[in-house]
Amino acid sequence: MAQQAYMTETDNGGSGHEPRGHRLRRLFDRLLGGRLGDRRIWRRGVLLATCAVLLAVVMVLHSRIPNTIGNLGSLIETFLPWLGLLVPVLLLLAVVRKSATALIAVLLPALVWLNLFGGQLTDKTATGGDLTVATHNVNADNPDPAGTARDVAASGADVLALEELTASAVPTYERALDSTYPYHSVQGTVGVWSKYPLTGVRAVDIDLGWTRAMRATVTAPAGQVAVYVAHLPSVRVKMEAGFTARQRDRSADFLGEAIAHEPLKNVVLLGDLNGTMNDRALNAVTSQMRSTQGAAGNGFGFSWPASFPMARIDQIMVRGLKPESSWTLPQTGSDHLPIAARVSVTTGG
Repeated sequence: MAQQAYMTETDNGGSGHEPRGHRLRRLFDRLLGGRLGDRRIWRRGVLLATCAVLLAVVMVLHSRIPNTIGNLGSLIETFLPWLGLLVPVLLLLAVVRKSATALIAVLLPALVWLNLFGGQLTDKTATGGDLTVATHNVNADNPDPAGTARDVAASGADVLALEELTASAVPTYERALDSTYPYHSVQGTVGVWSKYPLTGVRAVDIDLGWTRAMRATVTAPAGQVAVYVAHLPSVRVKMEAGFTARQRDRSADFLGEAIAHEPLKNVVLLGDLNGTMNDRALNAVTSQMRSTQGAAGNGFGFSWPASFPMARIDQIMVRGLKPESSWTLPQTGSDHLPIAARVSVTTGG
């Protein structure tokens, strides 16, 4: 009799393993307060389920959202990773509502978000590399340009790009950086400082009427690298006009054309592009270059605003070069965070 009781208790496979479908059903039953057998839990939460599906559709089809009205598509793409915060909110509401339909529907945007950004959650940094580059929008109203210069120089960058330089602040940056970087050039409001010789320095026309982009050849020990520094026009979110980015978009097309005609194999773009890698308006640039953060970073690498970074609008992109690591530097007196990357120079450039 004791043996019979024991066999009854350990029935359903004997080994203690439970089919995955049964485990999932039991999990849902716990979340729903043991009401899985109640048919009302399938009829409740239809609105929540609809919201979950719409969220998934927006993330999947973000590139199809038109820009004709207030550049809505670009606005959503700028902050696209943050849509993932709606998933736990919908999940909590589904549990509170005790809706099995909503719980299942929430799985859809969760899976979509993981497919889009799950790779950003892993550390892809590696050792090695023979050139360290950094870029920083120093902010025209920076109260401590000398301190900012010392901070970014401490990053160990071999090549440093600065944007939003004012004529009055340039001498301060030059004095603070000259001991570390014997070679430098300032074109308009952007500049590059280098430990290695600079040649082929020129301004790059991005259709603004004044200079906010430049190009130079850095002759590093591992080979020549074409360095582009750019500060694309700012964008604004206005109630009456939406996401105003027409000038930035046009400048991005001009910058992309300049890079496309670059004869050197190894190219790096450093700067404040006022847009993310997800923003289709920057396709002229992003379609031909790789983000060092996406290829060799750890996390999203948000750079703006410095007090609470929400988007990576400062970029380091490469063509020909191999990204080894990418990171964000500590806050300075600017409203942007500086960013840096370590790359390997390929031969034959």
